[in-house]
Amino acid sequence: MKKIVLMLFISSIALMGAVEPKACAACHNADFKKSALGKSKIVADLTHAEIATALKGYKAGTYGGVMKAVMKGQVAKYSDAELETFAQTIGK
Repeated sequence: MKKIVLMLFISSIALMGAVEPKACAACHNADFKKSALGKSKIVADLTHAEIATALKGYKAGTYGGVMKAVMKGQVAKYSDAELETFAQTIGK
């Protein structure tokens, strides 16, 4: 039930023009329990704050290793507030 509610919440955010979870699921899986291309951390294991820091850091170009350029492109179109809101919907 919790997963259903979470997915409905994430879907409603996507409809409002916020971060689209489908883009994330392509590499991280729908439940965020996959290491993207075998190189990233497991997003589901991170705290909301760690996720927000990473997403905003990718956008600013101040965070990341080998996936830095890919992630910068993924988050560039979102505001910091949208990234923060999205971070609150995933992780611990």
